[in-house]
Amino acid sequence: MTDPSRPSDPSPRILRLAELPQDAPTAFALEPDAGTRAALAETLGIDAIRKLRFTGTLAPEGRSDWHLEGVLGATVVQPCVVTLAPVATRIDTTVTRRYLAGFDLPETAAEVEMPEDVTSELLPERVDLMAVMTEALALSLPDYPRAEGVELGTAQAAPPGVAPLSDEELKPFAGLQGLRDKLRRDS
Repeated sequence: MTDPSRPSDPSPRILRLAELPQDAPTAFALEPDAGTRAALAETLGIDAIRKLRFTGTLAPEGRSDWHLEGVLGATVVQPCVVTLAPVATRIDTTVTRRYLAGFDLPETAAEVEMPEDVTSELLPERVDLMAVMTEALALSLPDYPRAEGVELGTAQAAPPGVAPLSDEELKPFAGLQGLRDKLRRDS
């Protein structure tokens, strides 16, 4: 009997690096079932994930490092930031991770800087493919999804009897530009 809380993926979700072949890449493919996609959508704060597939390989690199190369494909539904109508978005992205035995972690929080290579991580004992897929999906979601043809309007507010300020008037250098134009006309 199968566990309904586990999707029927063609490959395991967690790959123990010590158990993988050291001379060839290990292929993987995750296709979470509807229940797992619904739970993931709730975790990510979106309406739905209609389709989700993460495929690729995890290959040894050198003596102790590993390289994950994958493709994430998903169809997600998010609310429009203007109308709240559901917006479906297709996501197709490449996912790359390098797991390095010699990865240097900073000693204190004061030393933390964004590394140049954001794909590199400390070598783990095992790679959780579901976690990698979830992170890649979260990073690929549109920040401000909009329904087709929807434009973000302008908001204007002012007390009664006073003309509202426009966006142009609120820009800090708008007055200087007017002064520059006046000075050019005068000279």
